[in-house]
Amino acid sequence: MKVTLPEPSLVVLAGPSGSGKSTFARRHFRPTEVISSDHCRGLVADDENDLSVTGDAFDLLHYIASKRLAGRRLTVIDATSVKPEDRARLIALAREFHLLAAAIVFDLPSQLCQGRNEERADRDIPRQVVRRQSRSLRRSLRGLGREGFHSVTVFGSPEEAEAASIERQPLWPDRRGEGGPFDIVGDIHGCCDELVDLLATLGWEIGGGSEGPEARHPEGRKAVFLGDLVDRGPRSPEVLRLVMGMVEAGTALCVPGNHDVKLLRKLQGRDVKIAHGLAETLEQLENEPDEFADEAAAFIGRLVSHYVLDGGDLVVAHAGLEEGLQGRASGRVREFALYGETTGETDEFGLPVRCDWAAAYRGRAAVVYGHTPVPEPEWVNGTLNIDTGCVFGGRLTALRYPEKEIVQVPARQVWCEPVRPLISSEEAVETRPYGDLLDIGDVIGKRVVSTRLHRGVTIRQENAAAALEVMSRFALDPRWLLYLPPTMAPSDTAAEGEYLEHPRETFAYYRGQGVSRVICQEKHMGSRAVILLCRDEAAAQRRFGAGRGEAGVIHTRTGRPFFSDPARGSEVVARLRAAVEGAGLWQRFESDWICLDAEIMPWSDKAQELLSSQYAPAGAAARAAFEAGLAALGQAAERGGGSEELEVHLRQRQGCISRYVDAYRRYCWTVDGLSDLRIAPFHLLATEGRVHTDEDHLWHMETLAELCRADAELLLETRYRLVDTADPDSEEQGTRWWHELTGGGGEGMVVKPLDWLARGRKGPAQPALKCRGREYLRIIYGPEYTLPGQIERLRQRRLSVKRSLALREFALALEALHRFVEGEPLYRVHECVFGVLALESEPVDPRL
Repeated sequence: MKVTLPEPSLVVLAGPSGSGKSTFARRHFRPTEVISSDHCRGLVADDENDLSVTGDAFDLLHYIASKRLAGRRLTVIDATSVKPEDRARLIALAREFHLLAAAIVFDLPSQLCQGRNEERADRDIPRQVVRRQSRSLRRSLRGLGREGFHSVTVFGSPEEAEAASIERQPLWPDRRGEGGPFDIVGDIHGCCDELVDLLATLGWEIGGGSEGPEARHPEGRKAVFLGDLVDRGPRSPEVLRLVMGMVEAGTALCVPGNHDVKLLRKLQGRDVKIAHGLAETLEQLENEPDEFADEAAAFIGRLVSHYVLDGGDLVVAHAGLEEGLQGRASGRVREFALYGETTGETDEFGLPVRCDWAAAYRGRAAVVYGHTPVPEPEWVNGTLNIDTGCVFGGRLTALRYPEKEIVQVPARQVWCEPVRPLISSEEAVETRPYGDLLDIGDVIGKRVVSTRLHRGVTIRQENAAAALEVMSRFALDPRWLLYLPPTMAPSDTAAEGEYLEHPRETFAYYRGQGVSRVICQEKHMGSRAVILLCRDEAAAQRRFGAGRGEAGVIHTRTGRPFFSDPARGSEVVARLRAAVEGAGLWQRFESDWICLDAEIMPWSDKAQELLSSQYAPAGAAARAAFEAGLAALGQAAERGGGSEELEVHLRQRQGCISRYVDAYRRYCWTVDGLSDLRIAPFHLLATEGRVHTDEDHLWHMETLAELCRADAELLLETRYRLVDTADPDSEEQGTRWWHELTGGGGEGMVVKPLDWLARGRKGPAQPALKCRGREYLRIIYGPEYTLPGQIERLRQRRLSVKRSLALREFALALEALHRFVEGEPLYRVHECVFGVLALESEPVDPRL
């Protein structure tokens, strides 16, 4: 006997003690799939025969079963389950997780069961207990099929149980083995001409006559129809005939829509309300042969509520499907797939108010659906509605998968006036539901973020809390935040001499990592800024959900608006957009947006405030202390007690303080207008469809030089040098250039592998190291840090934590860009952006 079991499902083995349930389970199921009531007694009381803990044991059994069913795993219950009330609790458990339950019953003679129990030394079950179990089972055998089991198998003898085999059959929606490619078609509603137009646009070849149309794709693509084939449109029977033929030929899949199911109920003779286009479909069917209606009814009746495709990465359903229902089978699953979820209220047009399930969707699979007409298909949290109201005069839409390309054809006319007027694309931007709002549950608590450069980056709970404070109170709209710059580690500390950081250690690090070609870029004396520009306001609305008047943003490395004055920020954005246009970058990259990494000079308002409130007072205090010491020295000299050594020390301090004041003054000046600003871009991070980490840093420098030449008054080219770390002469030239930069008052340089992504000898190499000048470090470490005792103490600084942090933030930052460019949901992009900000609160020496 072959026993077919849905997988996943809940399998209940029912029978008296000694009937062979456990033996059968060991033979046909994995040990992890079987939950035994005896084993649960042992876990609770260290004794599988202790009947006093039966209640606790079954609580444990049901808990374990619920965890397995939640994970869509086949689960086998090895317990007597001879009473209807015991089985009812298990059936309810299966229904809770929208899975089927199957019963395998061991109806063996009680004498046989008693004999087997007596042969077991570890089991002492009274004969009357076994007889009572057998009687309970037989009294309820006839009603087993009505208890809610999907299937019931009864073994009446040991031989039947021994000869049985188990066949696992995936649930009907499970088509994970089919990977496409697919052409997924939205609601057709009898618009046959438009369907033919769309298939032709998609490259399908349509043949056969009107009685037996055929369609095939020369590249072997498969069509997926999202239901609502009928009603309202002019040719519902023709649509049915074409789709039925494609499904029968194996070139298409189809899920039912609510209109299709309503037609089925009518064809079955059930009482339904003739409304919403059903009258037109019935009238059109009167012109068809009698047998066609029967064929259509049989076809619709066989349709499955939804499909899970492409290894679980794609779900198709007429009205969508939340994650917890995907790949499962129940009345609730079918109802959601057909109608979605409603609030129970109606709007001013008498139509049901639908819950925005997509706003809270966090599933792995992309969900493609229809049912509710929208002016434009728009991805929301990995879901896409492609019902664009063809029958109402809109368009018939298809999604090419896995390409995620939208293909549309216009309606030939308005076939049916909608009850709720269709809105335009522009109106949709103004009235769109906030389906991409973020949920605090996406970021709070400890999290591990997987990236393509780093297996898992851990975000600690306390760091997430600190980032949430900044992000929620000060940051831009997160739809603009697709990147935060990672921190950068300094070069190795110089072992001796008057420098704390020097190029020789920087070049030695990369040489030790096996990186021979590096690029040295001037480190600008400004503030880090991320610049995100759109070609126009329409592009900003379409790609970022921006409001009117917005065509770009400039933000700090913590996600705050760079300019405290919004008018100035808008003015800078307008100039930069004009420069991108002048340089021809929109056309070159076939993109309506561009993301740049840059430095803006002078230091930002906050940095200048820091200079005036912290660095300047420190300089003034040091100068005052020096002058007081000098005065005391003069008084001592007058008394004949002066010290030459003390005077030398004070003169050294005087030089340190003067250099400190000169250093911080270089970093700020008054900004009255755009002519006082300089912007130096050094990374072209991303454009539509592409993250530019596949190009080396030299390409970035040359490309951005073209942009800078388009507005040389505002934009500053970043100077650079190439160095071969295997060539001492090349290293010496790079070192001399660093001395020129820092000797002229510059901050220093940033050294990077020429390739964006460089592998070291034991993993990823540092993406960049900053090598700062001696006088700039005076601002960081204090006026007197170069005095002998001070600089020797600072040589003990530890860099390992900072470098680990730099690599983790780098992985998160690039992952955020890739996720955005690949069209992933906002919460997935923001997970990485938020992670960068969270890691910034790691306890690391800020002077590094």
